[in-house]
Amino acid sequence: MAHGNPASAVAEERDKSRKLGSLAALWPYMAPYKALMVAATLALIATATVSLTLPMAVRRVIDNFNAEDGALLDRYFLAALGFAGLLAIGTAARYALVTRLGERVVADIRKAVFDRVIGLSPVFYERIMTGEVLSRLTTDTTLILSVIGSSVSIALRNLLIFVGGLALMLLTSAKLTALVLLLVPIVIVPILTLGRRLRKLSRENQDWIAASSGNAAEALQAVQTVQSFTHEEISRGAFAEVTEKSFDAARRRVWVRALMTAIVIFLVFTGIVGVLWMGAWDVRAGNMSPGALVQFVIYSVMVAGAVAALSEIFGELQRAAGATERLVELLHTEDAITDPAQPAALPTPVRGEIGFEHVQFSYPSRPGVSALADLDLTIQPGETVALVGPSGAGKTTIVQLIQRFYDPDAGRVTLDGMALDTLSRDAFRKHIALVPQDPVIFAASARDNIRFGRPDATDAEIEEAAKAAAAHGFVSSLPEGYDTYLGERGVMLSGGQKQRIAIARAILRDAPVLLLDEATSALDAESERAVQAAVDRLAEGRTTIIVAHRLATVKKADRIIVMDQGRVVAQGSHDALVAEDGLYARLARLQFTDGIAAE
Repeated sequence: MAHGNPASAVAEERDKSRKLGSLAALWPYMAPYKALMVAATLALIATATVSLTLPMAVRRVIDNFNAEDGALLDRYFLAALGFAGLLAIGTAARYALVTRLGERVVADIRKAVFDRVIGLSPVFYERIMTGEVLSRLTTDTTLILSVIGSSVSIALRNLLIFVGGLALMLLTSAKLTALVLLLVPIVIVPILTLGRRLRKLSRENQDWIAASSGNAAEALQAVQTVQSFTHEEISRGAFAEVTEKSFDAARRRVWVRALMTAIVIFLVFTGIVGVLWMGAWDVRAGNMSPGALVQFVIYSVMVAGAVAALSEIFGELQRAAGATERLVELLHTEDAITDPAQPAALPTPVRGEIGFEHVQFSYPSRPGVSALADLDLTIQPGETVALVGPSGAGKTTIVQLIQRFYDPDAGRVTLDGMALDTLSRDAFRKHIALVPQDPVIFAASARDNIRFGRPDATDAEIEEAAKAAAAHGFVSSLPEGYDTYLGERGVMLSGGQKQRIAIARAILRDAPVLLLDEATSALDAESERAVQAAVDRLAEGRTTIIVAHRLATVKKADRIIVMDQGRVVAQGSHDALVAEDGLYARLARLQFTDGIAAE
């Protein structure tokens, strides 16, 4: 498993956006909480004001330390304590209000993004990996949370302290302020220079950690395959290599951080010593009181801290702007499959007639390869039709077009004579039940997995569906029966058991159109017979489309449609197609070891 350096220039630029204006896209999600924002802003201004007032109280205490009136000194100390109390209360209020605002806004954004992506068609997911969408839902929203719930308020507070502190420094001593302003660039340059290098190394370190986690997850999820092919040592070596690269990036980050810390501490203390030195001579000459010198030093430290904080927050704002751009991109993405503005009404009751009228279709990811070529097909209500043919013939494509996961390039697909693109997708999909080749089992109980077919079903109806799908026996024998948690992707179940859960789900849905895409492919012979009997009962009175490679499962179909290269090449009953000695007969000879005569 080869891994390139994930901390490439492209990945670094993707992490940030130089357009901080992108953060304006967050305003629609913040606007409903104006009262919360006003309260947080007032708390922020109050804490900044109190912070700027405290050094004045310190100055008064120091300058009156030797005053004959001890009560005056007591009052100054009590005032200082009062200011500290106000600062504590204001900071706590600001934190609570801003954090609550951030959590609320990010929760709204997550819901909005999920609401959007859960309805996007498979066309969208051909262009973007599911992991990328999940990263935007988690990592990107976490970045935005750090900005709304922390960085913005800290930036505003430090901006107020910087402006206010600088003004009060000038009022305290213009000469010392000029000296500090000369020293600031000397301190800021190494912070900005080494800070940029430090952020790059931090991103590289995080990327390698992510690569290490991905490597481990891939190997552990396929641990049986790894062990079967005695691939353990190679997997260990690949993991060790990525982990060592992560450590190497961390080691370089630590050294840069240590170097920056040493330089900044030395320069800051040198500056403070220089200011105190000149200030001490002013105090000695009577040009400044000791309290005023202490007040000036406190303000200069506050201003320097504010500048350092603002430089750090600027980087966070850039990353959050990039995250906002990516989330907005998801929210505003154009889907190839959309409902019409004024959907037509589907005739009731739904009879289940399926029509393909001169349908041409190629998958968006393979535009030059025709999946269906001028397909003209009508499936009557209540008819059971089997689609057979070699892989890539277009069988599963028909199932996907019936659900309108894609639109045909030409022609139209109809349900009861109504073109699917004139209907709301929810309106017609609720009349379709599907059993896919690779059944999806959710990380929930067996009961909830079956109830997925019809959320309002009763427990008795769920058990009846399970019995009809030959699933009741093994579900009842699970540790907690129907309430047993099946694990991620149904890890507790065998392939055949998953298939029977999926069939029970489709039986429970009780829809007029039933789609079976290799529904019995993972079943043993005994279970297949039981499920086939259930499918036969379920198909009565319903339009049933069966996609199958195993011809034994389709011999009882009303009509068998043989497909090849996106076209219908033959259709009829099993016996008639065998007699034609065409593609179907060749497929049958390959599968039935006793030969066609035995049939």
